[in-house]
Amino acid sequence: MNRTRIIFIAIIVLALVVIGVSWGLGYLQTRPQQPLVVAPTGPIQVRVLTALPVEPWVRDAAKQFNDEKHRLPGSNELIQVEVVAMDGLTALGKWDRDEFGVLGDRAADSLTEAEKAKLAQFPTVWIPDSRYLVELANVTYKERLGRDVFLTDGEYRARPIAISLFAWGIYQTRARVLETKFGDINWKSIHDAAITKGGWPELGGDPSWGFFKLVVPNPRKNVGGLAAMIAAAGEYYNRTDISVADVTNPQFQAWLKELMGALTDVSGSSAYTAEDFALFGYSVGDGGQLLESDLLTNMAGIQTRWADPLLIRYPNYVSWFDFPFTVWVGPETTAFEKNAALEFQKYLLSPDVQKKAVARGLRPANPDIPVMEGDSLFAKWEKQGAQAIVPRTTAMRAPNREVLLALLRWFDLNVAQR
Repeated sequence: MNRTRIIFIAIIVLALVVIGVSWGLGYLQTRPQQPLVVAPTGPIQVRVLTALPVEPWVRDAAKQFNDEKHRLPGSNELIQVEVVAMDGLTALGKWDRDEFGVLGDRAADSLTEAEKAKLAQFPTVWIPDSRYLVELANVTYKERLGRDVFLTDGEYRARPIAISLFAWGIYQTRARVLETKFGDINWKSIHDAAITKGGWPELGGDPSWGFFKLVVPNPRKNVGGLAAMIAAAGEYYNRTDISVADVTNPQFQAWLKELMGALTDVSGSSAYTAEDFALFGYSVGDGGQLLESDLLTNMAGIQTRWADPLLIRYPNYVSWFDFPFTVWVGPETTAFEKNAALEFQKYLLSPDVQKKAVARGLRPANPDIPVMEGDSLFAKWEKQGAQAIVPRTTAMRAPNREVLLALLRWFDLNVAQR
């Protein structure tokens, strides 16, 4: 009787062991993939992919952050920040093509050495020009992976670190003629100036100026070129929301082609148009819509090299860039790296670093920082039209992917091939 009971109990115990082992193996196979490195073995590396307009400020802040030897609270591990400059559209294309090497549903130990080396360069943070670029990239990965990789809430949510907007930058002599002729400087008056057959003499300007020359960043090199065309569409339709049907409307396309016909040297046009203003003067153009921070940082160079100062005028429809600090939340980066990224985000939003952003012509994301005090470029160039408070608040809505692609395709077919 006792022997039978012992055998029965042994069988029960063996069955429980088999069930437990099977469950454990199943859990290991189905649990979410963990990052390649779960604990730091040296300085915690935070790689920050940064939009061109804020890259000099972010890079300087990163150098100071590294020099100050900040450590991750709780682990006391040293944080090292690396900044990689990349235009927002270029970065979006790389995300879309998965060029950074996402793990997906693969196990970390199944990667080749080349794949592991590529993943070691994976961006911890992306600071694009505008939040809508983050939303477009997230949609692509959500369709591919079934989950968000960039968040809109929680501690890892995308947060603006600085702000800028698109404004008109026009040489003073030209601005006075246009304002006398048309009143406000806007896309409609710029269009009328662009199609004036008699050029500047017919507009009331100096005959030596020739024809009106428009300045817009090349949209294939700078997301600002797309922002300018979207703003132009907003004024054409007198509304803030632009659709694919609007972009492909034959009447609008004819109007836009006339407008963009005033561009100079499209094939060689630069991603740094405001800088080109300072370097090459009138040969670049008479005026155009550019990022306010770029205009402000190049005002001194323009004043030094050219007798004719540049004036800033604010558009009827405002295109804002909010430069969101966006943390990648997938297993490609460790929890240590994500939390270290938040430490750098706090640093960028600190009062001293935000004041340095204002000194570079950026509007602070920290509301406690004044725009017109200290080394502010807004105060320095107030007489040229820079304003702390934007006189108009009609903001263009973020375009979707189809609108962006339609505009780029139109540009390639109608402007780039001139």
